[in-house]
This record gives sequence, C-alpha cells and structure tokens, in this order.
Amino acid sequence: MMPWPSAPLGASAAGPGSAGTALRSPPAPATQPWPAPAEAAAPRRPAVVIQTSFLGDVILTTPLLAALAEHGPVDVVTTPAAAPILARDPSVRAIIIYDKRGAARGVAGLWQTAQTLKSRFGLGRASSGSSRPARSSGGNGGTAPESDAPIAYLAQSSVRSAMLALLAGFPERVGFATSPARALYSRTIPYRSDRHHAERLWRLAAAGPDAEPHPAAIRPRLYPGASDVGAAEELLARAGYRGEPLIALAPGSAWGAKRWPGYPALAAALARTARIVVIGGADDRPLAAQIRDAVPSPAGAVIDATGELSVLAAAEVIRRCAVIVTNDSAPQHLASAMGTPTVTIFGPTVPAFGFGPLAPRHATAGVTGLDCRPCDKHGPQQCPLGHWRCMRDLAFIEVEQIVRQLSTAGGS
Repeated sequence: MMPWPSAPLGASAAGPGSAGTALRSPPAPATQPWPAPAEAAAPRRPAVVIQTSFLGDVILTTPLLAALAEHGPVDVVTTPAAAPILARDPSVRAIIIYDKRGAARGVAGLWQTAQTLKSRFGLGRASSGSSRPARSSGGNGGTAPESDAPIAYLAQSSVRSAMLALLAGFPERVGFATSPARALYSRTIPYRSDRHHAERLWRLAAAGPDAEPHPAAIRPRLYPGASDVGAAEELLARAGYRGEPLIALAPGSAWGAKRWPGYPALAAALARTARIVVIGGADDRPLAAQIRDAVPSPAGAVIDATGELSVLAAAEVIRRCAVIVTNDSAPQHLASAMGTPTVTIFGPTVPAFGFGPLAPRHATAGVTGLDCRPCDKHGPQQCPLGHWRCMRDLAFIEVEQIVRQLSTAGGS
C-alpha cells in the first residue's frame, strides 16, 4: 500500500472455503482528546518513543503516546513517511526524523542520528545523571528520578532502534522482554501475545504487569486538520458525490499474499446500494482500476482515491464511510481511529496475532480449516505453497454478507 502521498500532509464456519467471522460491539469510546487511564503511571519525566516501523504500527503506537503525555512531554523518533501522521497529535511535543532507508541509512546514518538525539536532549553530560538505572523486568515504575534525561521507549523490537537509543546515551531504555534487542534495554516489559498490539504498546508505560486498560485507552487516535478535511471534500466533490452512502475498499498491502483478489466482484455487488471509494497509495492504482472496471455503470460510480490523499486525508474520507473492507493493513487502523465500522480480511495472518480492527463495530473474515494458516507473522509476498487458498477460497458473497450484517447492526 505504500507509498502514501506526504503532502499536505492494511466466529467460524466449518471447513475450507468458508469465512470465519467475529462481530464485536464494545462500548463507544470517549470523544477525543482521549483520557489516559489511571493505570498508566509512567514516571513524571520526558519520554522519547522510537517507532520507525510500518505506518500501521505507528498508528497503533498513538495510545502509548497519549498515556505517556499525561506524565510529561513526549517526543517521537520516526520515519519521514510516518511523521505526517503524528504532526497534529496533541500528545506529541516534537518529531525527530530518522530517515533510515534514505539520507540516514547505514551505520553512518545511525551514528549521526544518535548524535543528534544526544545533543538535543543533553545526554551523556553530568547533568543527565550519574548512575545507570538497575536492570529490571515487569512494570514501568521507573527508577528514582536521579536524572532528568528522557526515558526511551522502544516501540518496535528492532536491534537498530535499540542501538540508536544506546548510542544516543539514554540512561533508561524500555522495551519488550521478547525482543532480540533486549540485552540492550535497561528495563524489559512482558510481551502479552494474547493481547492486541495497541495494548502491548500501551503496557510499556503501564504501572505494572497487572494493569488493565479501558477499551477506549487502546483505540488509536488520529487528528486530521483543516487541510486534510479540505482535501477529502475536494476529492469527493470532483467525483460528483452528493451525500449518498459510501463504502470504502482498501485492496492493497505491502505484503502481496495479504491482498484479497475478491475486491472487484465485491465492489460490483455493493455498488448497487452505495458509492464505492478505493483507499490506498499510488502503488494501489492498478488494483483500483480493476475495481472500476468491475463497476462500469454508471460512469464514475467508483471514486478512486489511491495516490490522491495524505494518510490523514484518507482517514477523513474513511470517517465519512458507512463501512470499510480492508486487508490486514494500515487502512484498518485508520478506520479504528476514526470509528468507522470495519471488515478486515485475513489470509496468511490471523487476528490472534494482535493486529485486528479496533473500531467500535468490526468483523473479520478468513478461510478456516487450512493447516498452512497462518504461515507468516507479517504475510509473505507470495504463498509459500503456491496455492494461496487462504485468499482464493474466500468468496466475495461471504464478505458481502458480513458487510451488510455489520451495516444493519449499526443501523446504517
């Protein structure tokens, strides 16, 4: 689904070939800005969150940012592609760009970024504290505030990110106990494989391993600005949109095996009762063309937003939709943040990995009964066995039924 434009600023029925579904309707979340739960008790010191992974992971980090912001200023180290997502987030004081695949790639770039952080936060000087925090596991109460240096929170289990924090001189480096970089952390937090990843990240700042968040606390949050709203309205106006129901389809993914091939047929079925808007980056334009070709009449029935909107503007379009159908990729997290009913299609991955939708009303679809599923943590580019049944065996009519069920349940 990459790249997105950066200015202005992815229950079950028995047997193979059937779609497993899960419908949930938790209490509606609080209105933004979101309150941090009482359990989130990070030390009252500045925090630096290092998150340079995929866009979806950055979105899932926003609950952690909100929790930390209740206890001091929060700065974020992230990629140029992800920075616009956080540009308007009230929980973030500053964004530090780490262009790890561009200008700051390689060891030299890592070192230079570390020196930038060291200078920015005054790390490595006597005033930043004279004692190294004792290594511990579990909880996040922190050490005695002998230092005014920010605590570094490693939101991804990356050796490179851990090296960045170590080279920059952060005396406290908090990350997951299962990370391959855990030897570089000063404090480790249990990784709860049974919880959603947004909650796992939230737990980096929780008071202890037994803290339980309110459901609203782990919902992602995004803040489209006036320019994003304007861009969304302009795109819809150009398409002749006059207030009819909208259904968003997000057919792309950075991982090829996670792209369900049934979107064109699904669009043709759903277009009888709603306008279809295709969400994605410029790389998804060929997929959007397939969807447009499947819905030839009336002309312009499909609104192609691929490559036309920033991430926040795409989130604004998604907010206006009755429902979104998406692969296991970033758009489902955009929808979670905007509260849009979500149907997520899972193929090589499964919701149990902790990356499913968190919108107040959501469902998941996937083929059950396959011994090879799941096959990969992220989803490979191609099916390792060559048959790709986890996606090909999911019929569009099954997804259509889930969409209509979700819409009916919400009174849409």
